[in-house]
Amino acid sequence: MLKKSGHGIMRKKICLLLAICWMAVIFAFSARNADLSTQDSMSIGILFGRLIVPSFADLDSQMQASFADMVDHPIRKMAHMTEYAVLGFLLTGSYVDQERKRLYRFLVPAVFGSLYAVSDELHQLFVPGRSCELKDMLIDSCGVVIGTLAGLFIFIYWQSRKERSL
Repeated sequence: MLKKSGHGIMRKKICLLLAICWMAVIFAFSARNADLSTQDSMSIGILFGRLIVPSFADLDSQMQASFADMVDHPIRKMAHMTEYAVLGFLLTGSYVDQERKRLYRFLVPAVFGSLYAVSDELHQLFVPGRSCELKDMLIDSCGVVIGTLAGLFIFIYWQSRKERSL
């Protein structure tokens, strides 16, 4: 069980502040128009190619761009899931403590993070060239759930270790 302590209250405040900042980062990425978002993805695809494809630098620019285009979709979806896993982790850190019922320790951060994912996709309806996609809402929500579960495991494990050492 998680005990309420000065460290726990401080952790919750820090995680809440970081979660709010992270939501602003997510919002900023979503506010970028389609052309800028595509440029970001392509540059990440090129970087990915340099890291994993032997002799990638020897390929001509058209082949490099073709590779970046080929890996663009999975990279974007992994980025979506990862950014929301971070959010789920931070929301969990800002919420979880001994006072909460076990189910609520999971549900509150997971639902709140998933609602933010939905609102973020709806926000993209108003960004030139962007769209609102159910698939992205589901991917983002899966990321939130993964981050929430990781947060629960880490924060509960951390607290149990502290209790055992007392």
